Amino acid sequence: MHIVDYLNKQARAASARSLPDFDTTESFEIWRKSRQMKFHQMLGIDTYLAQQRTPLQKTITGSVDCDTHRISKLHFQSLPGLYVTANLYVPSGLKEPAPAVLYLCGHHGKQKVHYQDHARRFAQEGFVTLVLDTIQLGEIRGVHHGTYAQGRFDWVSSGYTPAAVEVWNAIRGLDLLCDLDEVDPNRLGVTGHSGGGSISWWLTCADDRIKAMASSSGTGDLASHLGDRTLDYHCDCNFPNNPDGWSSAESYALAAPRPVLVVAPDRDRVFRIDSVQHVYDRLKALYWKLGHENKLDLCAFRAQHMYTPESRKRILSWFLTHLAHKDITPESVEDVDGVRVEEDQLLVYSGKPPEPSRVTTVQEWFIPSPPLPDIRTESQLETVKTNLLDTLRTQILNTIPAKPRAPSYSIEQEYWAGPSFARKFSFSPEADWRLEGELRGLLDTSKHPLAVCIRQSCHRKEEDAYDVLNGVKDDWLRGRIDVRGTGDSTWGVELNWHIRRAAALIGRTITEMRIGDTLCGLDILRHMPEVDSQRIILAGRGEAAVVSLLVALLDGGIDTVVLEDIPSTFASPDDPASLGEGIELKNMTRHADIPQLAALLWPAKIVVIGNKWDRFEWTEKVYDSLGKPGQLLHFGSREAYMDALTNGTITG
Repeated sequence: MHIVDYLNKQARAASARSLPDFDTTESFEIWRKSRQMKFHQMLGIDTYLAQQRTPLQKTITGSVDCDTHRISKLHFQSLPGLYVTANLYVPSGLKEPAPAVLYLCGHHGKQKVHYQDHARRFAQEGFVTLVLDTIQLGEIRGVHHGTYAQGRFDWVSSGYTPAAVEVWNAIRGLDLLCDLDEVDPNRLGVTGHSGGGSISWWLTCADDRIKAMASSSGTGDLASHLGDRTLDYHCDCNFPNNPDGWSSAESYALAAPRPVLVVAPDRDRVFRIDSVQHVYDRLKALYWKLGHENKLDLCAFRAQHMYTPESRKRILSWFLTHLAHKDITPESVEDVDGVRVEEDQLLVYSGKPPEPSRVTTVQEWFIPSPPLPDIRTESQLETVKTNLLDTLRTQILNTIPAKPRAPSYSIEQEYWAGPSFARKFSFSPEADWRLEGELRGLLDTSKHPLAVCIRQSCHRKEEDAYDVLNGVKDDWLRGRIDVRGTGDSTWGVELNWHIRRAAALIGRTITEMRIGDTLCGLDILRHMPEVDSQRIILAGRGEAAVVSLLVALLDGGIDTVVLEDIPSTFASPDDPASLGEGIELKNMTRHADIPQLAALLWPAKIVVIGNKWDRFEWTEKVYDSLGKPGQLLHFGSREAYMDALTNGTITG
């Protein structure tokens, strides 16, 4: 199967899953709260939610008096140094706390200036309204387009997405609103267009203080994002980190049974109306079961990716009904009046943002990585290893299917060449895939140690894959595993960008798939009659070296692992001009990086060829502390490694 077809099939299967059948509202609420906690973890805001929130340091830099309301220009810090610029619209003549709307800006370069019509109209109807800039296009320009344009697939490994920061900033925006005397904290709503429509969903899913939501051009379906390739046009902020492969409806269900209005133009290129209808139908069935079918509505209309008078009036009447508790139809409300304030009157910093600011570097620190553990004894090693292996299997590599020992395979060809034989076989690591492998060695009846290499897409011929093993002596068997994206299953480099984004969106990565492929192929090779299963070398170069490292750790039965030109860390960005197939593993650096993974291989022998990874000395220190039989060998060049391989330094 082609990789694109496979990913599309996985997305369709996720989108087709039914939501649980809840017997009572109470059973739904138990499920929702549990899933919401998981959603917080997925975003990476769970730690911040568990801590005492830092002072907002709200600073008002000016104000604009209008006939019906006052606009305050302000900034606050959602975390120390993480500045958020905003305009606060407060209706004139309030006699009691009023409902409030949080307006989240979409992808427009003018942000709160461009979207001021909506805030003005809400204020005219009595809503305190806070308009938030994004970190991407606000008055301090941060980064949203990581995997979208900059090759930042290390974000997948760290579990970072700008959706998390925008949700966190919005949560702190709610904190700000709740602190205002003019606001009734029990009547908070959120809305926005495009990226703001997406974040409106994610905020509602994350924070129960939202009592009503309207998402304009921000609702989509997983199957459409992949199958219709709308993903290729979407900013990273549209998608939460999704390690468990939730469908859109499974995420959106966290908003139920609160009032939700889905606003969807039927000629939207990036949020196709049929995909919107699909998730809406799923949610409508849920709302109906919960007895709240009147709290979910769809406003579909003929337009491109934009607001219309119809959609703006529907949104306004939605909030008037569900927050202001007024029985008002869309037809009876007025549209925006077109009166606008000049840009320089709404800008918070007037070109002079505060220093220092952490907005431009938030992607580097928002999801923290753990410190290197203290490992000086075998007992300490086992504790760290046990915990990390559990995390790997349940959270990071959780899509690798469980396989029985000695999985089935088919012999495709056997041939002899003088004193040697070759046996080609095919195997299926999971449904829809048929991969190949090979065993080569001497023709005799005794068992021999085995050296296995992982094929890469750059290996045009089968023999090319064995180059890292060319110095292995003749009494060793040699094995080859053609993982996905190599050999007959290869794809063109022009697909790498889409494939890597699509795989992450459904909770997979290419590296994860290849780890599963290698584990399966290795198990087959290990059980062939010629193999001494107690002496196995596993070798890989570059991206395949990362696969070798993780396979050796999970397998636990590898004698020696050879890592040539292994990347230094999962936290390295790719070169967007020459994007490869990647090494990302979802959420990996939340738990460990290359140094920790390598250290936990002890007492296996590790052979490193080429450059050392970052903090290599820490891994060396662990191996030195634990001593024999573990060894960590480094060879600065392929030639030095080949000499050691030939004279038995590595295999002896």
